[in-house]
Amino acid sequence: MSDTRTAETDTSGRAIAELLAAHGHEVAWQAIVRDEPLEVRALVETQLARPDVDVVITTGGTGLSSRDRTYEALVGLLETRIDGFGELFRALSYGEIGAAAMMSRACAGAARGRVVIMLPGSEAAVRLAMTKLILPELGHLVREVSR
Repeated sequence: MSDTRTAETDTSGRAIAELLAAHGHEVAWQAIVRDEPLEVRALVETQLARPDVDVVITTGGTGLSSRDRTYEALVGLLETRIDGFGELFRALSYGEIGAAAMMSRACAGAARGRVVIMLPGSEAAVRLAMTKLILPELGHLVREVSR
């Protein structure tokens, strides 16, 4: 989710796709959308309706600036929050960036029997979340949420 990224500059989105593929997961779809709440929500709802999608991972729009609106657009879709994800992500981020970690609204939850994860736009933050939290538990998350 970005007002400024292009396919060439979206290193965070590329990192997510590459890490998922490297761990044997299929990337069903990838796109860049402006951080406009209605567009973000419509895009994620479309993906949640697809039978071949188990997980939706977004990057960007989870900070505190006036243009960071992914959190507001999507948190209402979550039927169940995975509070530990955000807590652990911020704890790990604190070790990397210090107190600025408190400004992240990265979160995860379940919607329509699928996992939804909202990550910051920073490639370093994405790699941290993917390697330390998401990839080690992704299969388990999907099994639990789809039961």
